[in-house]
Amino acid sequence: MNDCLFFGENNLGCFKNKPNKITKPIPIPIQFENENENENENENEKQIKQISSSFFSTIFLFKNGKAIEYLNEKYSKQKPQKIQIEENIQKVKTNFDNIAILTIEGNVFAKGEDINPKNPYKFINISSLIEDTNDRIIEDIVSGYQTIYLLTSNQNAYGIGSNYYSQLGFDSKTLPKTEKPILMMKNVSKIFSGICSNHVFLLNSNQELFGCGDNQNGQVGLGESRKKQKSKN
Repeated sequence: MNDCLFFGENNLGCFKNKPNKITKPIPIPIQFENENENENENENEKQIKQISSSFFSTIFLFKNGKAIEYLNEKYSKQKPQKIQIEENIQKVKTNFDNIAILTIEGNVFAKGEDINPKNPYKFINISSLIEDTNDRIIEDIVSGYQTIYLLTSNQNAYGIGSNYYSQLGFDSKTLPKTEKPILMMKNVSKIFSGICSNHVFLLNSNQELFGCGDNQNGQVGLGESRKKQKSKN
């Protein structure tokens, strides 16, 4: 397994008996939930492919398609755990309190308060909730502050979660949130959003850029006088 170094505030469950603030990089003791299950596994297959970290958790994705989630001990009652997804994982995204996982098969599993409020710690297949069955193969995922965006193989963009800032591209008064993916825009080639962002940008195949969501600091490019903006060409 290749080494991974960490420094900063120590809130993750993988560190025990360490100072609260780590000022020099130290190796992270990454382990599978049950090492006995992986005694015969090739070490090269346990190399890290991707790391995604947010306020509440950090996920390590390995080249063999498995992932481990370490939760912030201060804010979660759960223990560090291996993510139980039957299919091989190709990408993980974390944000403030949501996690999205894209599998090689094109399914997206997610959890979070705004994704599954009845059971925010349970992963659900949100791609299977898309009404158009021809749009359920997902090519990419992007995670916003309280929203998850899906880009389908048909180049259609969907969003699920909070729409408080109109970050799903609809009037927040009529649609404050959604627990099912809702079609935002067709003919999309890329989706962009950042950690703790309540706005999103969508690029279409004609290289036209659209934005929607929180514009209190001019994030959508219209000046601070217009706090919320549905879309911009």
